[in-house]
Amino acid sequence: QVQLVESGGGLMQPGGSLRLSCAASVRIWTFNHMDWYRQAPGKERELVASITSDGNTNYADSVKGRFTSSRDNAKSTLYLQMNSLKPEDTAVYYCYADRIATPKGPFINVWGQGTLVTVSS
Repeated sequence: QVQLVESGGGLMQPGGSLRLSCAASVRIWTFNHMDWYRQAPGKERELVASITSDGNTNYADSVKGRFTSSRDNAKSTLYLQMNSLKPEDTAVYYCYADRIATPKGPFINVWGQGTLVTVSS
């Protein structure tokens, strides 16, 4: 089995920055794309950012220019740098991998447990 573990969430004032991390429990050899989703209270889960294996990124309009997704292949870790945070960014943030190849075999549709980000003064 493989686990994705998010960290870096917390309470931040509007205008501040946070960096989320998503570490895999095993080495990821290859992946198709890895994403960040978020779910605010009472709302559906939404895609925030996506990064492909060749480094192409896509972002939701609501976070373009403020959030940056990156990955460290050597550490099998995904990051989300969040700048200029707004109260509407408050949500539980999840990382997701659609197809990954690992020493333990291939896995699909792998979700992390989520990390809470609260933006409030």
